[in-house]
Order: sequence, then structure tokens, then C-alpha cells
Amino acid sequence: MIITKRRDVKELQENIKDYKSFFLLGCSECATLCATGGEPEIKALKEELEKQGKEVTGSFVAKTGCQVLGTKVELKKSSKEALDKADCILVMSCGAGTQTSVELFEDKPVYPTNDSLFLGNMTRMQMFDERCSLCGECILDGTGGICPITACPKGLLNGPCGGTNEGKCEVSSEIDCAWVRIYNRLSKINRLKDMEQIVEPKNWASHRKPMNLNTREKASSGKDKPV
Repeated sequence: MIITKRRDVKELQENIKDYKSFFLLGCSECATLCATGGEPEIKALKEELEKQGKEVTGSFVAKTGCQVLGTKVELKKSSKEALDKADCILVMSCGAGTQTSVELFEDKPVYPTNDSLFLGNMTRMQMFDERCSLCGECILDGTGGICPITACPKGLLNGPCGGTNEGKCEVSSEIDCAWVRIYNRLSKINRLKDMEQIVEPKNWASHRKPMNLNTREKASSGKDKPV
């Protein structure tokens, strides 16, 4: 899931100072779980705006804010009049959700209320860890399912640096050394021989930007066809 936090209030206020009416768009998935774009957060932002003399013409929590067609259909059915009345759209989801709204509302300004931070795993309610860097070329098969590109601050691919101390990272004593974790994991599952394989330098071309993937082509041809 995409982990978000609310943007600095002063920055957002500067963005919207010239507008009087707003439509608030949240997301029922990632942003709701991060407590940055669900019903309670929409209600709180509505109250903040109204205290400033602004008008909120309507609000909606999309099923999946980053789904362009689905969000378009949902809004057309539920909120067309409120959207027409709004000077500005405030998107309470991730950057992908904000760009969905840019595509849907070409004639209206769109601003994000959140900063998008990382792809994360939820370990407890509203507690998140970054575990994947979306590098486009997964090496988890050889590291016991633990990603050193993400878990190691240096992104080392072939074992720990000289700064590791008693299983901790030199960057912070609160971080477990990724490669100590990998060693322990491979030892438990009798796969230590996997550490003998030298990983070649990372091919970052696998993560070129912008990326897209058409799985319809995959289904028809039987193989991936990244564009």
C-alpha cells in the first residue's frame, strides 16, 4: 500500500488561498488505512475549511482513488452537481490519486492534501514499514525473501558493510542489519548456499520512468510487453 502523511497545513493554505469552494475526494483503501483520506479526515478538513469561510460543495471517498475509470464512474453517479459547483478539488489520497483527478477534471485546479512516502507493509494499525523499493527486478528469491535494496540503507547486494555491529546497522542502532537478517533467515530454511551467488550490479534500467504495463497484451500473447 502507498503510505501517506498530511502535507504541511501552511503549504496547503497557500495553494488554495485564491479559491472559495472545494470538493473533497478521499480513498477507501491506502489513505483510509493511513488516516489521511477516509471519512473522519474528510469531515475534519471540511470543518477546517468552513472555519476559514470557505465552502465545501461535497465530498466522496472513492473505492480506489488511483483507478481512473472506476473513480470517474463513481463520481459521475454520486457527485456531478457538487463537483460542478466547486472551484477546486482537494484530493486526500496519494500522488497517484491526485493525478487521477487531474485527468478527470481538466478544467479545475487539483491539489493534494497529502505527501506520498513509500510502498509499505502495515505491521499494526497505522504503523507501517517500507519493505519494497519497486526496483523492477526482484532478487528476493536469493535473499530469503528479505530485500537488501530496501532494508539496507546502502542497498548492498552481496553482504554487509564493515560498519555492522552486533547485528545492527551503522546508520542507526535501531535498524537491524539487513544482511544479518538475510543470513539468519537462509540459515533457518537451509539455504545458506544462496549467499554464495554473487549478485551483479543493479540494472536500474529495469525501473525506468515513467513505466506502464498492459496486461491485456500479456494475456493475448502469453508474455509481458512493457512499453
